Amino acid sequence: MEPGKRRHIPSEAEILDAALALLDAGGPAAVTIRGTAAAIGVAANAVYTYFADKAALHHALIERMLELPDKITGADDWRSEVEQLALELRRRLVAHPGAVPLLLGGPMEGAGPWRLGERLLALLAEGGLGAAAAARGSYAVMVFVLGSIALEVADVPGAGALPPEAERVDARRAALSAVPVGAYPRTAAVAGVIATWVGTEQFCWGLRRLLDGLSPS
Repeated sequence: MEPGKRRHIPSEAEILDAALALLDAGGPAAVTIRGTAAAIGVAANAVYTYFADKAALHHALIERMLELPDKITGADDWRSEVEQLALELRRRLVAHPGAVPLLLGGPMEGAGPWRLGERLLALLAEGGLGAAAAARGSYAVMVFVLGSIALEVADVPGAGALPPEAERVDARRAALSAVPVGAYPRTAAVAGVIATWVGTEQFCWGLRRLLDGLSPS
């Protein structure tokens, strides 16, 4: 280091920005302490100041993905807020698909998952569910949301943001045109609908019907 030149001390946010860029470029395996430090141009110790190990860095990225807005614009009741929260989480994970295996690779614990879970419990209680039903319902919602997103991300191998939805649907439609009609007549007959499984329309269709089932009659 040149005399008189101050060593750069990165902030936690700067480190996470660099880690997220690595995640987008190469998936979870690319996010290491040394790799993140090199991306910023600092020694590994600068990253260790904030994160004890790679697992802690990965967990911090999960927390960042789950920092959802406190108020959802346009959400005027419990159902619309659940739907908008789910869509916002989907938007983030489609933009950063490398975060999906991080979310699904271990228990949903820590401030981010607990905060999201508490919010879902409150919204379902607002919808008229008792405590036990809200607990089961919040789990059902998270299974649907994360499962749907995981399948959507898995449809396009590789790191980085997924291609635009219309392109992905078109690619699936083209692939499904090869389904043998004689062997799989029902699948071939609804291939146009199956092609949209990776889209917002299908995501909302399934979520709304799940919420229909959770709504007290």
